[in-house]
Amino acid sequence: MNPTDSNLQGYLMYQERQGQRKILIADDEQGIRQLLRDYFEMQDYQVIEAANGVEALEKLSREPDIIILDVNMPLLDGFEVCERIRAHISCPILFLTAKIEEADRIKGLMSGGDDYILKPFSIDELGARIEAHLRRENRKKTEGTVKIFDRLAVHYMEKCVYFGEQPITFTKTEYGIVELLSLNSGQVFSKEQLYEKVRGFDGSADSSIVTEHVRRIRKKIGQYTDRTYIETVWGVGYRWIG
Repeated sequence: MNPTDSNLQGYLMYQERQGQRKILIADDEQGIRQLLRDYFEMQDYQVIEAANGVEALEKLSREPDIIILDVNMPLLDGFEVCERIRAHISCPILFLTAKIEEADRIKGLMSGGDDYILKPFSIDELGARIEAHLRRENRKKTEGTVKIFDRLAVHYMEKCVYFGEQPITFTKTEYGIVELLSLNSGQVFSKEQLYEKVRGFDGSADSSIVTEHVRRIRKKIGQYTDRTYIETVWGVGYRWIG
């Protein structure tokens, strides 16, 4: 699929739907941007370019997975861009610069940067560093997506539950109740709240529906253990006590 002036936006949306990693390259030297674009496109990245600090801020709406900032850019330099955006984004930020003074390196890291790459640089080393940062970022994203309660494990990304290595089959609504309660361990939810949050409807439904779902969840877990994970708070609702 080749972009034209009339369908460029649609092309970009198409590319983003394909799951390509997005890298924002902000540098006022067109030759460096082209070099990096050619290299990272060959590595199957979607490349977003900015020729100065202001453009870099504007391109953040594309939600890049990693950012390369040249330090000496017009309008806003790389340090200023990083300071402005670091509180609002979590992706890795790498500085690219010819400066070699220790004070500049410290300033870059203190402004929120994750790495500092000196010009001239090896394109392969840069690529390896980018990959390393993205691997670490991916590990961060997966942290906390699994919670283990004794031998019961809830996998939130996969939306499934295991006891040991044995999967427990829940309906969509049953899993939704397990997910909500286990993510908020100790918090009491009324039957109406559970119905509204899990099903997306208002809480006016017959509370016996939620009671039946909880009964089935307990029965399925009870095939593997006598331990209680969902506690009834009489007159109020339910809470996870795993």
